[in-house]
Order: sequence, then structure tokens, then C-alpha cells
Amino acid sequence: MPAATLPLLPPQSELESLAVLKRLVPAHRYLAELKGLASTIPNEHILINTLALQEAKDSSEIENIITTQDDLYKADLFSDYIRDPAAKEVSRYATALKKGFALVSNNRLLTTNRILDIHHELVLNDAGIRKVPGTALKNERTGATVYTPPQDHAELVRLMTNLEQFINDETLSDADPLVKMAVIHHQFESIHPFYDGNGRTGRIINILYLVAKGLLNIPVLYLSRYIIRTKGEYYQQLQQTRDTGNWEPWILYMLQGVELTARQTIWIISRIKAQMMDYKHRIRAELPKIYSQDLLNNLFRHPYTKIEALQNDLQVSRLTATKYLDLLTEEGFVEKRKIGRYNYYINFPLMRVFTEIPDDPEPFEAPPIDSD
Repeated sequence: MPAATLPLLPPQSELESLAVLKRLVPAHRYLAELKGLASTIPNEHILINTLALQEAKDSSEIENIITTQDDLYKADLFSDYIRDPAAKEVSRYATALKKGFALVSNNRLLTTNRILDIHHELVLNDAGIRKVPGTALKNERTGATVYTPPQDHAELVRLMTNLEQFINDETLSDADPLVKMAVIHHQFESIHPFYDGNGRTGRIINILYLVAKGLLNIPVLYLSRYIIRTKGEYYQQLQQTRDTGNWEPWILYMLQGVELTARQTIWIISRIKAQMMDYKHRIRAELPKIYSQDLLNNLFRHPYTKIEALQNDLQVSRLTATKYLDLLTEEGFVEKRKIGRYNYYINFPLMRVFTEIPDDPEPFEAPPIDSD
């Protein structure tokens, strides 16, 4: 199969058809609701950490890097002790996502160099943009080549430079940002600039673009779960757009993903808020001497915690942190487990939030959380 010849952005064909404009309405509605709801969590790192790990797991699963929730959380908590390769690779994705967010937060720019930095964090090598021809995308089942991206290094650099301009220069296109996100993702995956890690990097670009354009303040909308559940359609729509030049089906597919994922993330955050309020009231009532907002934040920043994490967050001695966690265990707020000679503690209600996400969530009103 000959290498693809990709046109530069912006596309010359119609992007905002009537069907696209109609679907933009609910996508923006739920995205705005998600942005507002996320801002009501007192500590943004609670959402960044918990949701980034879930996204890392889902995005890696698309690339057949499979790990369990338990292995992922343990590897993240005991990064120097656990040697699970898949869990380590998933953790690198979460690290790359957070690094990308830190870079984009500075000046809202998403450049090629920043994409290279994110990719380096994912794969831990400096190969960068492909220099050697021979890359082709194959059907996992049959081994047949389904798409051959551009092969020439100079062409890849030219296409990436154009993509960077399209991402950051508003004068190149007046299309809605969600429409542009769909175009950007398609173009990046079609360029396929790296030897590996293109899919994971492309999915990080999605969320960072929404942050760069102010549609979200923190990275909390991840499309990987949607893509996993519609994987066949995802690859079909990617290739169909390349073959036909008709953007509408692809854009509609991505907008549906934004709407559904926003609704699911609203469900997740609402339940995290409700659980935080429940823990807040119960710890205050049952263990008033140890309650603090920092303690509550620690229990909800990660489904698993350990003595050292509580020491650092509360600035207390190891003896005091151990006492607190033993009391929380006795009262049923966490469950104590052991790995090797290390103890760790699981917030099972928080963990279940990420294993019980409905496909079509109903609206849920969570109570406000006091910041004291």
C-alpha cells in the first residue's frame, strides 16, 4: 500500500454541516457543566490524580497494554517496589499527561516541541519524529496493512509544523473548537509521526487542546473509555475520512464521544463529591480529633494510600500517620492490606466509583463541599 499524501490544514471541505451544528449544542452544554462542577472540588489534584490514572489505564488498553485496577494503584503507590511492566507503562502515561498539562497551563500553547516532550515521557526514548521509512498500520487479526502514513522525514516535519499552526493560530480556521479538536486528532493519527505511542500521545493532545482553548480548566475529560467501547467504529471512521475526504461522520462520532464522556465524568465527580461529604461528616463525628481537610484530601486523591503519603500531606510523624490510618481502618473508612513488608490502605467506595460508571448516566445532584 503506497504511503498516504496528506493535505495541509485547514481542510478545504465543509466542517460544520447542519448535523454537526446540532450535535455541538449538547456537547458544549455538558462540557460547560463539567467545567463548572470540577471547579467545586476544593483540591483540583484530587480529580487530576484519580481521573488521570483511569485515563491512563483506558488509553493504554486501546494499545493492548492491559493492567488491573489493583495492579495499577499498587504500582503507582509503590513505584520503586512494584515491577509490573504494564502497570509501569500505564503510570508513565499518567505522568506524561500531567507534564503536558503543566506545560500547556503556562501560556495555552500546544507546540510540536511540547508534543515531543509528552511523547518522550511516554516511551522514555529520544527517537522523536520518524526518520526511517517502513512504518505501516496493520490489522491486528489478519496482519494486512490498512494504512501507510507518510514516510519521508522532511514531510513529517512539514505536516507537524502545519498541525502546530492549526492548533495555535485562530486565524487559520473559525471552526468551533470541538470541531477543530476532531480535525486535529484525525490529522495527528494520520501523520503518525512516531515509531510508537502515537495513539496515546494523540489522546493526550485531545484533552490538552480543550484546556488550551479554555473549555476546561483542568484535564478531566478523557475519550479513551468511549474509544475502547467503539473501537471498530473509531478505526473505520478514521480510514473512511482519509478515503473520502468527508469529515462529517468523523466529527459527529467525536462530538458524540465528548457529550457522552462529559456526562459520565459529571457522574464520577458528583459521586466523588457525595462520598467526600459522607466521609467528612462521619470522620468529624466518629474521629473528631484526627479530622482535617488535608486528611480528607489524602483519602480521595488516590484510591490507595500509605503511611508515607499521609505523613507528607499532613506534616505529621510516622507514628501519628500510622495511628490515624489504624483508626480509620477500625471505623471502616479504609481497608488495610499488605504487600511485602509494606502496608497500604484502600478507600473502596472511591475505587468503586471507577468500576461502576454507567453507559448512559442519569443526572445526579451532589451536595456542596465545604473547604474547611
